Amino acid sequence: MRFLVVKRRTIVAIALAAVLIALAVTGVYYTGAATIYNNVSPKKVPIYSVETDEKAVALTFDAAWGADKTLGIMETLEEKDACGTFFLVGFWAEKYSDTLKKLAKSEKIEIGTHSASHPYMSKLSKNEMALELSTSKSLIESITGRKVELFRPPYGDYSDALLATAKENGLYTIQWDVDSLDWKNLSKEQIASRVVSGCRNGSIVLMHNDGKHTLEALPAIIDGLRAKGFTFKTVGDLIYKDNYTIDHTGRQIRS
Repeated sequence: MRFLVVKRRTIVAIALAAVLIALAVTGVYYTGAATIYNNVSPKKVPIYSVETDEKAVALTFDAAWGADKTLGIMETLEEKDACGTFFLVGFWAEKYSDTLKKLAKSEKIEIGTHSASHPYMSKLSKNEMALELSTSKSLIESITGRKVELFRPPYGDYSDALLATAKENGLYTIQWDVDSLDWKNLSKEQIASRVVSGCRNGSIVLMHNDGKHTLEALPAIIDGLRAKGFTFKTVGDLIYKDNYTIDHTGRQIRS
């Protein structure tokens, strides 16, 4: 009987030791577990939309490939007394510099960078990220004479390191909460319906300057949103530049 008691005590001791070793390896110690958990930094998030009482939205257009419809988009915005933000890839800005100069002359157009070469930015080193941002920013500024403060990651792909690098380069990282899906060659009616039905206060709409039916859909988008009481702002005018937080959905909130 004594043998059995000793054996059981030995087994319990060994099991307890194993648990303590496991906890030591993971760095979790009883009451300290909550502290360690709470000190884990949440993943950083770009701005997808803005919390605001104002019925305002931002129309955005990514430019990476063609340019045929670009000036038509600008002219439609001007004719409709609306505004838009263009995010330009560096090689696009260089290839279509004359078009870019015309965009820059319009009071209805805001210009941001969409990287230098349209890579998956999260796969780059921090130095490569910085080079993508700084070279595209400098190129666009040299052509337009305007300061660039906004950045949209290609493919919507980002990481904590990218967001930190963008901030170091004086850039706000911008995503979207309404996707027109114009890149899927939807009809103008489908594009307009998606945008008008999807918008809420502070929404940021994703479109493309070379979408097959984007230009055709734009008048209906503007008219449809106006009919629902929305006004239009550039992204730079819509977002908060300081004293804000961003929740897990990317909603920017005034502190």
